[in-house]
Amino acid sequence: MINKEFFKNAEELAVARGIDVEEVYAIFEKALINSFKKMYGNTSCRVVINPAKNEILLYSVHKVVEAYTPAGAEIDPEAPEEMLLEDAKKIKSSYKVGDIVEQQVNIKNFSRTTIGAAKSVTNQGIRTAEREKAYQYFKDLEDEMISGEVSNVGEKFIVVSLGYNVTSALPISELLPNDHFQIGDTIRVYIKKVEQTTKEPKVQISRTDRQLVTRLMENYIPEIKSGIIEIKGIARDPGDRSKIALYSNDPKVDAIGSCVGESGIRIREIVNALGGEKVDLYKWSEDPEELISNSLQPANVTKVLSIDPKEKSSVVVVPDEHLSLAIGKAGQNVRLAVQSCGWKIDIMPTSEAFEKDLLI
Repeated sequence: MINKEFFKNAEELAVARGIDVEEVYAIFEKALINSFKKMYGNTSCRVVINPAKNEILLYSVHKVVEAYTPAGAEIDPEAPEEMLLEDAKKIKSSYKVGDIVEQQVNIKNFSRTTIGAAKSVTNQGIRTAEREKAYQYFKDLEDEMISGEVSNVGEKFIVVSLGYNVTSALPISELLPNDHFQIGDTIRVYIKKVEQTTKEPKVQISRTDRQLVTRLMENYIPEIKSGIIEIKGIARDPGDRSKIALYSNDPKVDAIGSCVGESGIRIREIVNALGGEKVDLYKWSEDPEELISNSLQPANVTKVLSIDPKEKSSVVVVPDEHLSLAIGKAGQNVRLAVQSCGWKIDIMPTSEAFEKDLLI
C-alpha cells in the first residue's frame, strides 16, 4: 500500500516527540500486527515498511506441513502458523513441506474498528517511547546542572520546564533567598534524582545543593572542567556563603588565580549565577597545618596546635583581633572551614594561648 501521508506524519511526529522516526515505524508495525491478528485470528504475519517508496506491505505467513500438530503438543510460539500441503499447492503447485508461504494482505480491507485500534496502539506506543526517551535523557543528567524555564510560580513551589515535555516542581525551600523568578525566566538547577513513573519521569531539582556550585565552577572555569584544578572540598550555606578548597595538578597553574579570573570576572559570574552568594576560595594542602590554616581565611592564623591525625582534630591559635573573623557570624566561617577541609577545629585567641603556655 502506498501512503505518502503516513511517512510525512511519522517524520513530523518523531521530531515533535523527540524520538527516532525508526521508532515510530517499529511502533506502527507492532500495532499493525496486533490488528491483523485480531481480525484474522492468531495468524502469523510480516510487515514491510519502505520509506524510500512510501510503501507499507503486510503479509500473512504460514509454514507448509503434512499434517497439523496434534492438540496438546508443544508448539514453538515463534513458529509461523501451519498450512496443510494440499492447501499450499492450491496457491502454488511447487510448494513442499517445510516451505514458508507468504501472501500479501490488503490493509485497506481492515475495518474501521481495526484501523482505530491500530491508531490507538500506535499512539500509546509513541507515548511510552517518549517517556522512556525522556527518562533516559534525564537519568544521564543526574548529578548535573541544566537550564530550564520557569512556567509557573506558586506560593510553595515554582514549576520548571526542563525539555522533553517534562516539568519539575521546585520547592521554595530549594530556592536561594535572593531568587525571585518570574514566568519565562531561565533558571539553572542541579538534578538530584530521577525516577521513572507511569507518566513523565520525576526529576528532583535544587538550587541549594552544594553540587550546584561545583557544576557552576566547572562551567565557568575550563581548568576545573579539564581536571587541571580539582575541587578537594566544598561547604555551603545556600544563598549566603560557600567555601571551596582548590588544588592544582600543574605547578605552573595557580588554582586560586585561575578561578578568580582576570579582574575577578570568573568568580563574579559564579557569584551572580548564585544570586549574590559569596564564594571563598582557599588552597588545599596535604600538610594538615597548612590546610587548616588556609581553611580559616580570611582570618590570619598564628599557629596550629594539637594536630591529631587519628581523630582529625586540631587547635588553632589566631590573633585576638582576628578571633571573631576566624569564627565568623554565628560560627559560619569555622563551620564551613571544618566541612570543607575535613578537620575538627577549635579556635583559641593568642592571649589565651600565652596564658596556657602553649606559645613561646
